[in-house]
Amino acid sequence: MILLIIRMIKEEKLKRSGIKEIDKMSGGQFEQYLGLLFKGYGYSVSITKLSGDYGADLVLSKGGKRIVVQAKRYSKNVGIKAVQEAQASIAHYKASEAWVVTNSNYTPAAYELAKSNQVRLIGREELINMILRLKDKKK
Repeated sequence: MILLIIRMIKEEKLKRSGIKEIDKMSGGQFEQYLGLLFKGYGYSVSITKLSGDYGADLVLSKGGKRIVVQAKRYSKNVGIKAVQEAQASIAHYKASEAWVVTNSNYTPAAYELAKSNQVRLIGREELINMILRLKDKKK
């Protein structure tokens, strides 16, 4: 009975977050969606061009701080290439931080590389929580 209740709560959380719709988006749509999400958190957002973006899909600014974001709308786990691209884009965009955001999760190697390069990884669960916090804030 308790497991059923826990499963029902998780399903409701997934439904409220809209993550299943995000899973169906194209990469470009996911970037646009993240732009709106981060604007909701008070960031100024620039979306880079689709090709030749130097490793960043979004550039966030807030309080004099610049953050580059690599967006990965994947059905499988994200590997080290995304972490490498995000880290490399810091210098080009004169950013202080790099984040990789996915609707999925990360490989162990991606976690290890991100940790040693101070790249923040935002995976599926954290993304869902960010979406829900913003929705609750708007109520």
